[in-house]
Amino acid sequence: MNITTLENWLRIIINPVKWAKSVTNLILAWAWSRYENQENRWISHFLEHMFFKWAKKYQTPKAVAEAVDKFWGEFNAFTWKEYAWYYIKSASRNLEDWMDILSDMLLNSKFDIAEINKERWVILEEMNMYLDMPKYQIAWEFEELIIWNQPLWWDQLWTKELINWVQTEDFKKYCKDLYTPDNLIIILSWDVDEENWVKLVKKYFKNLSWKKAFTWWELKKNDSWEKIRIINKKTEQSHIVIWVKWTPWNDMENFWKQRVLWTLLWWMMSSRMFQNVREQKWLCYQISTHTDDYTDFWIFSTSAWVTNEKVDLAIESILKEYKEIVQNVPDQEELDKAKNYLIWKILLSTEDSENMANMYWTQLLLKWKTTEVDEICKKIEKVTLEDISNHAKKILKKENIYIAWIWPFWDDWDKNKIWGELIEKCDF
Repeated sequence: MNITTLENWLRIIINPVKWAKSVTNLILAWAWSRYENQENRWISHFLEHMFFKWAKKYQTPKAVAEAVDKFWGEFNAFTWKEYAWYYIKSASRNLEDWMDILSDMLLNSKFDIAEINKERWVILEEMNMYLDMPKYQIAWEFEELIIWNQPLWWDQLWTKELINWVQTEDFKKYCKDLYTPDNLIIILSWDVDEENWVKLVKKYFKNLSWKKAFTWWELKKNDSWEKIRIINKKTEQSHIVIWVKWTPWNDMENFWKQRVLWTLLWWMMSSRMFQNVREQKWLCYQISTHTDDYTDFWIFSTSAWVTNEKVDLAIESILKEYKEIVQNVPDQEELDKAKNYLIWKILLSTEDSENMANMYWTQLLLKWKTTEVDEICKKIEKVTLEDISNHAKKILKKENIYIAWIWPFWDDWDKNKIWGELIEKCDF
């Protein structure tokens, strides 16, 4: 894997995947709420939509779609709290065609007001879709609990007010401020000649000029007393999520300890959450544990969809699994199983060019450097029982835990009392 930095600070990553029949071309921008202010907040996702509309060479949404479909490409974009990315995955022989399409979109979009007005309705419908999905709504409630009133809290769905007022000049200024070469990375996952690829990038992105105009907003401590959030919504099941927020993020060795701990708790079908909460207690059909990784903190969460009358039992059972792994270290056999499972998941992912591209940009996002797959596997293998015990004790503590749930009953309760009773039962 090679990294080349051009004169204008545009970085290029070439990840040779000799066995892949496909090529993934991914452009990553450090753009979204982490870099926004009150004047430009919430524009990023709307901008993502507009990039597909009207540029210099491909002048209609249909022209863009036809150009992609002509080569049987997989073409998509995504925005999140700290980044936006745009990618094309296709046969390698069409590589320059994809560079032509991507560069035209990102550098030459017109942001025509007629297209903006058409897209407002589309985005409002997208917003309504997510508002109807409890798993998204509950995530927003959690973000308000832990990072309230900071740029990182601003949701990518925006508000109806912004959707209705944003204009052509707003998009152009956002691009000028954030879509700069020092704030972009171009990743190619395929076995390609490095010299020719760099020439190709220069050809299509030569008009990008350096201008460091963005600000990275540091996460501040939220001193809110609130630890539990209960939302009333008409649903057939209750949706619960229990989050663990861990702020120190300067020691990357903890990253793989955290991943192994995550695997022990849920990732495998024989894991603790799946077996003890679902299979033995029959409290839910869907249960999962996730991690959300940010530049300076990460979040460990367990979510479940449960019968409305069993919410308290489900929360209590999940918290007891946290308590169990803190108080009783797994045996070596369970640890080895989790580490082997995690290693093989990573190794299997290397067979796909898109997975490889995603792996490297994620590393760059989190720690500004990359680690090869073999080295990652060695780091996982080195995780010991003592590591898991110490790491679990460090993060799975009462002061780091937040709870939210959505259910169809009125939420007029003493939330502090509920929180105290739940924590007391699990003796955190």
